[in-house]
Amino acid sequence: MISALFEVRGSYAIAVMCGNELVAARKDSPLVIGIGEKENFIASDISAILKYTRNMIFLDDMEIVSITPDSISIFDHDKRPVEKKVNIINWDMEAAEKSGYEHFMLKEIHEQPRALHETLAGRISELEGNITLDGMNLAQIQIKEISRITIIACGTSFNAGLLGKYLFEQVAHMHVDVEIASEFRYANSSPGSLVIVISQSGETADTLAALRQAKTFGCSTLAITNIMGSTITREVDNVIYTRSGPEIGVAATKTFISQLGVLYLLALYFGRVKGEISSVYIKRMLVSMKQIPALITRILNNKEIIKNIAGTFKTSNDIFFIGRTLNYPVALEGALKLKEISYIHAEGYAAGELKHGPLALITKSTPVVAIATKGMTYEKMLNNIKEVKARDAPVIAIAEDNDSEIEKYVDGVLRIPHTEELLSPILSTVVLQLLSYYAAKERNCPIDQPRNLAKSVTVE
Repeated sequence: MISALFEVRGSYAIAVMCGNELVAARKDSPLVIGIGEKENFIASDISAILKYTRNMIFLDDMEIVSITPDSISIFDHDKRPVEKKVNIINWDMEAAEKSGYEHFMLKEIHEQPRALHETLAGRISELEGNITLDGMNLAQIQIKEISRITIIACGTSFNAGLLGKYLFEQVAHMHVDVEIASEFRYANSSPGSLVIVISQSGETADTLAALRQAKTFGCSTLAITNIMGSTITREVDNVIYTRSGPEIGVAATKTFISQLGVLYLLALYFGRVKGEISSVYIKRMLVSMKQIPALITRILNNKEIIKNIAGTFKTSNDIFFIGRTLNYPVALEGALKLKEISYIHAEGYAAGELKHGPLALITKSTPVVAIATKGMTYEKMLNNIKEVKARDAPVIAIAEDNDSEIEKYVDGVLRIPHTEELLSPILSTVVLQLLSYYAAKERNCPIDQPRNLAKSVTVE
């Protein structure tokens, strides 16, 4: 098999059975070995074998493993034995089951209060205003010397990164670029930069390739991911785990919210180290962050109006999502979720861009979802809503509980509890996840396994 692999081109994870032995190898695609009692396993993802074992070994590129029910032997491509660390996965086995929910996606939406709580647990002390980021080895003097940040990701993780850009710029006053991973390989970066890669699986091929490119520029690297021992975690200088638990549905929900949680903590931590924010501000933000899981639960307990509005989307061919500043990435994420699982064409726009083209597509049969939370852009969002209503489009607004004014301008309102303006995107996202879920359910779509998509995109 080793001789044959030298003839193979491209990426692969391959297993060959010969009698009572399995021989497997990988290159640029994930492969995990599960260690059991008188049984051993090979899989591409932890979740596939979690109900059999919590003890896992992660293969590296060009390593070959031979397993039988009683033994595991690992070699490099020169046939030399390789010692590998055994990772113990502490996920709850029930988290990889539906537990009475109709779909994994709905279950994972409902798990978000707990997921965000786990992301924050042990990392914040709101009374002292302290943030402890396990897995980050950057000293404070190194953080002070960082001139710019580049965030690299794909899909939902890219939308998280775009929101992270606003957080770092507002809180830490740092210059931040956000790059789609598949495009970064054609870009340049400087040694004084910190490159943050975001990947739910830690195996996203384009993100991994971009990470390797960044390392050739001499950049410091940091990963935000959910999967311990994944390839990206083994190649970065620093890693912060989201601790979301297994996510089975293809459309990311709780991992997105947990990625945001980490980005909020990073922005606050960098802002404090650089002296850009006061201890009073940090304490206030951390107190509010700790309340967010309970506020998400309030949204989850009041889903009927979301279901009703989602039902009106059943026959829609196009739906637009609009927002400004912090809510622009939320609009992108809302559109991505809807198109992924309901197959309705949806686009997210910065609301100020409507007049530069998208208004030509607005008709009375084009619903528009406007994220219009109170804050510095609220009045401008009202103007954008009026622009859309002047074209007879139905408008659904996401607004806070204490906002009665917006009802005069829209056809429906989906409410979120009041919180700090900086934190409201988390709550708006939960509403949009539910909206997408119930729209897809109305259309009888395969919600957990949408066509042509995969949970971990391990090909370029």
